[in-house]
Amino acid sequence: MARKDKKNIFHLQKRSLISLTNPQSPITEQFRVVRTSIQFSSVDTDIRSVVITSPNPGEGKSTVAANLAIVFAQQGKRILLIDSDLRKPTVHYTFRIENLIGLSNILTRQSSLEKAVKTTRQENLWVLTSGPIPPNPAELLSSSNMSALLEQVKNEYDFVIFDSPPVLNVTDAQILSNSTDGVILVISSGKTQKDSGKKAKELLENAKAKILGVVLNNKEVQDNQYYYYGHK
Repeated sequence: MARKDKKNIFHLQKRSLISLTNPQSPITEQFRVVRTSIQFSSVDTDIRSVVITSPNPGEGKSTVAANLAIVFAQQGKRILLIDSDLRKPTVHYTFRIENLIGLSNILTRQSSLEKAVKTTRQENLWVLTSGPIPPNPAELLSSSNMSALLEQVKNEYDFVIFDSPPVLNVTDAQILSNSTDGVILVISSGKTQKDSGKKAKELLENAKAKILGVVLNNKEVQDNQYYYYGHK
């Protein structure tokens, strides 16, 4: 997964489940650092649901979401990863599972959570894929059915991670961020423009999202690939 001409450069775009395939790697350890930072990001509120998003496509948010879900599950907690990108879903590709029934089916009352959720190779980790792509993603994500699903998954799982569309493309991430406990913004070194990062942050804050921090990836460093830091 590393570039031949660079040392320890991991490409998030490959959607590698390195936390599953190589749990002792330095990269997996950085995901554990992010996990710990999320857990201690609030002293007053128990963080149990987060949205993972990015300013633009191709910045690695789906791989971050998948690997974070794995390291959370490795703690022995019941974790649910939801592909809430109802426009260009990728979670089913990442975990190599079918996507015939998923989130869109639940939100249109064509299926229940129990029938749609899927197991993974990682113990304690379940996945809810996107399901068929609907014509009205934003409306479904802001519906009362979505609110009901949020309450249900919080009762049945210890931690819920939403893989959300990019902030600058559509309003979906803003809609979700207003209903969850926090947001992680993923940016790509050398790719994400400074203005894009600032605009994404502003849009999330305007939606009253609680930005827990930022994951920087594709940074060419000697040892560690991921960093997590506060947004203020």
